[in-house]
Amino acid sequence: MSAASSLPPRAHSGNRRDEAARLAVLHAADDLLVEHGFGALTIESIARRAGVAKQTIYRWWPSKVEILLDVLIEDSEKRFPVPTEEQPTADDIRRYLRAFVRFVTRDPAGRVLLALLAEAQHHSATAASLHERYLDPRRAAERDLLARATAAGEIAPDLAPDATMDALVGPIVYRAMTGAPIPRALVDTLVADLLKPRRPPA
Repeated sequence: MSAASSLPPRAHSGNRRDEAARLAVLHAADDLLVEHGFGALTIESIARRAGVAKQTIYRWWPSKVEILLDVLIEDSEKRFPVPTEEQPTADDIRRYLRAFVRFVTRDPAGRVLLALLAEAQHHSATAASLHERYLDPRRAAERDLLARATAAGEIAPDLAPDATMDALVGPIVYRAMTGAPIPRALVDTLVADLLKPRRPPA
């Protein structure tokens, strides 16, 4: 047996290279969207910025929308995951909404969400992918969050879960999309008015 053949196999090197290339593509797409906007973003420009072949991108993603959705999904889970406590409180929901505010006002991936929401108004395929891959799964988790908090007696919303979440996040998204500031008191007021948190005992 030669020295070369006695070396341990390098089965994972390709996977590491693939992951590095994938992350480079996601970062490039994120950066270019912030710099130039959705309309000017192309697969060619992403490939150049990421230092990968255009064919590599098309092998993994059918369109720039799907690339941006991967950016959005991964960064949302890092920046503002839906609380998973068995008995979440109104404060947990308030913190979640404040994290969402920071995401859409300060985070580059928040710009991705706003861009996809805008694009979805004009292209049904974008709207369908955005709902299937991001909005619907997150809404299901948010719906469960409200159900757990309600069952624990921590909140008492008058509206149905979907309407409650729409009323909570709608003003935030509107102000973010119009470039208006989002005062900290807005989240506090939304939580107090819509969730009617349980008052601590005197």
